[in-house]
Amino acid sequence: MDPLSLLLQPPVFYPVVPYVCTIFGGLQHGRLILIQGSVGNSAERFQIDFQCGCSTRPRSDVAFHFNPRFSSSSAHVICNTLRKDQWLDELKFSGFPLRKGESFVLLFLFLSDKVKVSIAGQHFLDFPYRLPLRDVDTLGIYGDVTVKEISFLSSNPYHDEMTDYPLCQPLKLGNSDLNTPLHKSLTAGLSEGHLILVRGLVTEDPEEMTLSLKSKDVTPFKLTTSFKDESLYYNYSMGQSWSDPQKIQTLYFVFHAGRYFEILVLFESGKFRLAINGTPLGDFSPPALDLKSIDELEINGSAKIYSVKC
Repeated sequence: MDPLSLLLQPPVFYPVVPYVCTIFGGLQHGRLILIQGSVGNSAERFQIDFQCGCSTRPRSDVAFHFNPRFSSSSAHVICNTLRKDQWLDELKFSGFPLRKGESFVLLFLFLSDKVKVSIAGQHFLDFPYRLPLRDVDTLGIYGDVTVKEISFLSSNPYHDEMTDYPLCQPLKLGNSDLNTPLHKSLTAGLSEGHLILVRGLVTEDPEEMTLSLKSKDVTPFKLTTSFKDESLYYNYSMGQSWSDPQKIQTLYFVFHAGRYFEILVLFESGKFRLAINGTPLGDFSPPALDLKSIDELEINGSAKIYSVKC
């Protein structure tokens, strides 16, 4: 079998932790996620969360919280579910076969009713779902851990005889309706609590990408990504006049050539709230904002779009 046929989306190498990414197509029966890395020499804990979205305010539900802890005499794992900002009853799994400073290979196998976790090819735990598997579309990794690679797989690479799980089809970015420049109508305009979610892939040699919310003669929200100087800017126009670009401060550049991204724009309390790859990047308040008049989403530049939710 061609190894590439196992991949559902490109692997991620040496991501900066904390790291949040989209699981394209979401989770379903038979899907696997393989994470290779190492634990810090002075680590107290780290966590891998399979989330229902990437929102931070309010916080997205976490269907499966996998939390190794090293502070006590024996390493163990806490598993739990976060639902509507409330943690449910946690489950503790003792005998975690991993120590500080060691490398690991974790495999998460998602079945219809539970997730199975193996470490270095050996089964470690089962966790029954408390939230629907179909709602999980985001992976988050946090804490004192170094991640070497994340692979998204459609069948088990360790046990070829496991053929009873249906294969997922690889992601295809061939929808001509989502090519850039992309213009999507917002027929009812925007309203309080309106959320826009864009997922896509940065091209291999990117230069610039823009995302704009527009109405006639007005662009109250324009996000510009410059790959040449690795910067993000927000500005707006009222008629023919554009505001001065406002640079968005980030700890590190949130886009990368050939990598997937997720842009979330939420309108709340008279402001546009922006998050990229799960990281909140601030609130933006253009003057004289008429939400109902905003009738178009426009995306231009160095990206292939996978999905748009308005």
